[in-house]
Amino acid sequence: MPISADRFVSVQAVSLAFGPTAAVREVTLNARQGSICGLVGSDGAGKSTLLRMIATMIRPDTGRITVDGLDVVADKPKVKPLIGYMPQRFGLYQDLSVEENIDFFMDIFGIRAAERRARKERYLGFSNLLPFLDRQAGNLSGGMKQKLGLACVLVHEPKLLILDEPTNGVDPVSRQEFWEILAEMRGQGMTILVSTAYLDEGERCDLLALMHKGRIIQAATPDEIRAGFENLEEAMIAAIRAVDGELEHDTFQR
Repeated sequence: MPISADRFVSVQAVSLAFGPTAAVREVTLNARQGSICGLVGSDGAGKSTLLRMIATMIRPDTGRITVDGLDVVADKPKVKPLIGYMPQRFGLYQDLSVEENIDFFMDIFGIRAAERRARKERYLGFSNLLPFLDRQAGNLSGGMKQKLGLACVLVHEPKLLILDEPTNGVDPVSRQEFWEILAEMRGQGMTILVSTAYLDEGERCDLLALMHKGRIIQAATPDEIRAGFENLEEAMIAAIRAVDGELEHDTFQR
């Protein structure tokens, strides 16, 4: 049964290793329905792996993940339709036009007739791509490609949107427009999990989780994380250094 809105996404003591390498270690995280939960941290911190587990793409070694009360392993066929997942390199067809790409994804999700037209106008309209229906995806700018990718992920209107560094390498104006779309989706009740390399985007999240060496070392609002520091960057650096210092001390003690 669905659980409370405060735990729409629930990650409980989840771990995953690739051979001898522990990618995610005992991670616990809860995301409220209708919120944006951001993951930040250095490369290799485990952000992408955690998002892929939540998206049902990888099975955790230990622990449990639920989405709207459904277990992502035991209830995978029921969970998948609830999720829209956009990886770092989203699979647009470069030789197809904007319209052909979104038509392809609507075919996959079985969207037909009047609803098909309405969703195409809605999500390409959000993305400011309606004037470019005939342009090949390969000829779009980086920002426009990301917005087309988002539109394709949104056409089946998922309850949970999972985005893995969706604006990496995108110009500032396009990043701003992308986040305006996310804010609109949140306002309509969608839950969003997003990893980002940009701390100004972290400031836009309702909950921000700092990952380091496979663990979540801090999860709070941006204001709470920043408290006592000049900015979010200083707060994060201090948190990472503190954890690294504890690890070095524990190693020395052994």
